[in-house]
Amino acid sequence: MVAPGTDQLSYEIVDVFAPRPFSGNQLAVVLDAGDLTTGQCQALAAEFGFSESTFVSAPTTGDASYRVRIFTPRTELPFAGHPSVGTAHTLVRLGRLPAGVVRQECGAGVVAVEVDDDGARLSGGTVSLRPGPDAAELAAAVGLGADDLTGRPAHLVGCGIDFAQLEVRPGAAGKAEADPAALAALLPGVQGGVSVLERDAGTSSGTVRVFAAGLDFAEDPATGSAALGTGIWLAAEGLAGEGVTDYRLAQGAAVGRPSELAGRVTVADGAVVAVSVAGAVRPIATGTVRVPR
Repeated sequence: MVAPGTDQLSYEIVDVFAPRPFSGNQLAVVLDAGDLTTGQCQALAAEFGFSESTFVSAPTTGDASYRVRIFTPRTELPFAGHPSVGTAHTLVRLGRLPAGVVRQECGAGVVAVEVDDDGARLSGGTVSLRPGPDAAELAAAVGLGADDLTGRPAHLVGCGIDFAQLEVRPGAAGKAEADPAALAALLPGVQGGVSVLERDAGTSSGTVRVFAAGLDFAEDPATGSAALGTGIWLAAEGLAGEGVTDYRLAQGAAVGRPSELAGRVTVADGAVVAVSVAGAVRPIATGTVRVPR
């Protein structure tokens, strides 16, 4: 809490979707941030330099437990996965909210997050499924060829923020290298980016590399919103049948931040009715930061 007359705010740094401390995706959670302007939030996010930082304040709607604004070092996002998981767990760990299901107000609406001692499970919002770019063109924009593809389409999918999901053959994801200009041309207006998926059907698991639009298509260590989209993509391709399908994704090894994400998609009468993603949250640091003028 900010002491009267001071110009500092408290913050926490946590690792999200992290199998151990100093893995997963880093997140700065700035507390009591309701008086910050958009410019001040953006300046602080750039100062932290993580893929995202969150700014917590009181909710503006009666069905939410708190409000959060989510910023990359360059832009504000309406929704993101690892910031939502990390912020909810941090507020419960600090005793600001009780454990169980909390409701987060963000730019995409109000979403539910179920918090336990180890981490949290985020439920996605409204499901979005629409045609994506040509898979071969998308592959070329991440340095891959047509022979690296499985033949499945690259749908644009999400539930809060959309990603193009590109399935590739085993061994291909490691070769991926983003061409930011080509991706921006192929994905105009897409706030998420592209998720390159190697899938192991026998174990309901996969490896993903995500090149995030909000990071100028740099690689993200762990992307909960993209993992939610993976569940929708699985259902759209008939790879997740009626009922509940669990899947696990490994991400981040290519950038030295190994991450583990546990997805779950529920299908009823051929349509996705629920999708969620869970992971561990590891507290790393606490401190205060000056409020930009």
